[in-house]
Amino acid sequence: VQLQESGPGLVKPSQTLSLTCTVSGGSITTNYYYWSWIRQPPGKGLEWIGYIAYSGSTFYSPSLKSRTSISRDTSNNQFSLQLSSVTPEDTAVYYCVRIEGWLEEYDYWGQGTQVTVSS
Repeated sequence: VQLQESGPGLVKPSQTLSLTCTVSGGSITTNYYYWSWIRQPPGKGLEWIGYIAYSGSTFYSPSLKSRTSISRDTSNNQFSLQLSSVTPEDTAVYYCVRIEGWLEEYDYWGQGTQVTVSS
């Protein structure tokens, strides 16, 4: 399984950050996998953003829920992140990650993409 993030590397404050993860080697609708977004701000630890499940249901971090939307395109085997009203504090490396549901293991990661929020 391979995951690859894509999207703009620079976003202006107050705009919406949009990233897409393209998955190969496995379907995003296969039971019981969860497709998540995680970020790491500079000098800080990993922060979990949310996921979209094999069923299409979503779950978000409470701290980001009001600004986050995760969706999917099953025909292209992709899932996407939208984070609205961004500020410089949203600057981070963003990763798409597969979670194996039985063991709750974060087993496959994308290489990560740097997103900088700046005017």
